Amino acid sequence: MSVETIEKPSTSRKLAPRYRVLLHNDDYNSMEHVVKSLITTVPSLTQPQAVSIMMEAHTNGLALVITCAQEHAEFYCETLKSHGLSSTIEPDE
Repeated sequence: MSVETIEKPSTSRKLAPRYRVLLHNDDYNSMEHVVKSLITTVPSLTQPQAVSIMMEAHTNGLALVITCAQEHAEFYCETLKSHGLSSTIEPDE
């Protein structure tokens, strides 16, 4: 009697590419509106986090809001735009 080892082909799952949602500074919206819009759009954000994102965009012209799956990133970006904010997404390198 002989024992034979059968190798299973290895299966590896590829992680879905992640995308960064970016907030751009503008001269039109109040800081309060930006913070409220961020909290409404991205429920996982706390008020201090939203204030920090808003201040980074205000100071540097651009701020990272969240890094997530493409579908969520597109949704967050479009929702921020619907609140009158300037937002884009880009692949996370």
